[in-house]
Amino acid sequence: MARITKGILGGFSGKVGTIVGANWRGQDIIRSIPKPSNRPPSEKQQLQQEKFKTVIAFLQPLKSIQTKYFGSGSGSKSRVNMAVSYTISEAIQMTGDVPELMYNKVLITKGDLTGFQNVAAVPQTGNIIRLSWENNSTQGNASETDQVNVICYCEELDRFEIFESVGIRTDLTKDVTFPAVYMGKEIQVWSYLHNEKGTVACNSVHVGAVILI
Repeated sequence: MARITKGILGGFSGKVGTIVGANWRGQDIIRSIPKPSNRPPSEKQQLQQEKFKTVIAFLQPLKSIQTKYFGSGSGSKSRVNMAVSYTISEAIQMTGDVPELMYNKVLITKGDLTGFQNVAAVPQTGNIIRLSWENNSTQGNASETDQVNVICYCEELDRFEIFESVGIRTDLTKDVTFPAVYMGKEIQVWSYLHNEKGTVACNSVHVGAVILI
């Protein structure tokens, strides 16, 4: 891959002969067209492809969140790519030949905001999960108005429920209610905070798995 500096031709987009031009992260680049390979993938390559597919499928519904709140977004990788790389390297385990997510190691967001203190999730009658935490709004760069967000995933239904800005850091407790289809299902729960301006978030925390009642 090569970078095009501004000159008489400037940048271009599309295929010309054996090269492709594009604008990537604000820079005009050119690269050669990859040659197709008839060689079957190795066992290691197949394993990596399976991990990649598993992670991409899981994270896809979270793309809009991770675009804003996963890492700094600087350098050659986008925030979404950083989330994928992290999940593949840190939150996948193999069960036989099958890659599986370790939910307690999954990060939904990654950032420098002061996170929760002693957050917990408890099911309540009526398909409700009640989150509670302690007030740490005087610690680090925390603020009383930091926004509370709850991310829930049901593996059985392969479905996310996303509750954004449901409260603030000083509320200390918040209920989220699920559709009836979740009754009796196990739910993986994460929560994170972002500042009122929506410019920085904390590392999300896996609060645990609860069964709705």
